[in-house]
Amino acid sequence: MSAEEEDRGPGSVHEMFVVMENLLEKLKMLRYEELLERHNMKPLTRHYFVSSPYLVANPGQQFFMFSVVAAWLLNVAGRSFTEPQESDEPNATISNILAELRSFGVRVDFPPSKLKSGSGEYVCYVLDRLAEEALKKRGVPFKRPSYPTESTEEEELQGDEAELTLSRVEEDLVLMLLSSCVSRQEQESRLKPEEILESTVDAAEWSLEVERVLPQLKVTIRTDNKDWRIHVDQMHQHRDGINSSLQDAKGHLDKLQEDISKTLEKVSSREKYINNQLEGLIQQYRSAQAQLREVKERYQQASGGVTERTRVLAEISEELEKVKQEMEERGSSMSDGAPVVRIKQSVTRLRQETQQMEVRMGVVEHSLLQAKLKEKSNMTRDMHHVPDSVPGHFS
Repeated sequence: MSAEEEDRGPGSVHEMFVVMENLLEKLKMLRYEELLERHNMKPLTRHYFVSSPYLVANPGQQFFMFSVVAAWLLNVAGRSFTEPQESDEPNATISNILAELRSFGVRVDFPPSKLKSGSGEYVCYVLDRLAEEALKKRGVPFKRPSYPTESTEEEELQGDEAELTLSRVEEDLVLMLLSSCVSRQEQESRLKPEEILESTVDAAEWSLEVERVLPQLKVTIRTDNKDWRIHVDQMHQHRDGINSSLQDAKGHLDKLQEDISKTLEKVSSREKYINNQLEGLIQQYRSAQAQLREVKERYQQASGGVTERTRVLAEISEELEKVKQEMEERGSSMSDGAPVVRIKQSVTRLRQETQQMEVRMGVVEHSLLQAKLKEKSNMTRDMHHVPDSVPGHFS
């Protein structure tokens, strides 16, 4: 238990049950059945919005029911509130409901996350306050309760159909005996011994008085269900009823057993007759099944060989296609004159390049020869110390 619940007292945990029951009564006064019919929902139970470990909870369904009921109450209270959908954001729906609740002047001193579960103390509180505002808007009057007046003891005695308990009858009989004894003694004291006792009452009046008093003297002893004798009598009655029912049921069961036994015998004899008549066909059927198994085995073996040969055929066909493609390419290249033309062009180009190379080689050899001669003349001049301007030498 939290510190807040301890401060409020131990009964605060069960306060929401009372609030929920009052809320349900207010919803019935507002005829919330129209809302249920429009959404095809079941009626609320007495503890639907109560959060308890002993109650089965469905937070998603309870929150949607809470939002729908709150929106309906707001519309009844005179507010224009759009009915929420299951796909709406819960936080936005809660904030809109609390904003409308604050507009009625109701104090909201709890976090909005308390309403997200769709059950609990604050859910019941919010719906209860909205129901009160809706009742105020519709002007439903509340009157003081009228309690029935208690009947007097004489009326209770008259409405008891003259049923007297055994103790009351004994008291009445004792009083009657005492009164009769007292009256007798008084009469004996007044009468003289020599007088003869004679009744002065008319017989007809006496009969009328007896008829008038006779219903009041009827004694009805109320049975006590806790008395063990009554239970024993009931047990004996039930036992006799069970025995009688058992005899009837046993006769029916014996007859049913006999019929079932006869039927089983007929079925077994018929089965034997059918087996004897169909023995040859059964043997043929068995031999046919054996032949069928052999044929299936041979078929599986043959199908396995066919599969392998099909695979080899596919490989050979693929290689054949490749060979055909190569032959077609070679045949097309042999019949086509374009390669020969290209070869001739290449040969001509090679000859031209060869000639150019030979010219270049001649030029290079000439340049190399001049360089060698120049180097030789330079070496000779250096050896004889001949100036550069001497005529007759190569420059």
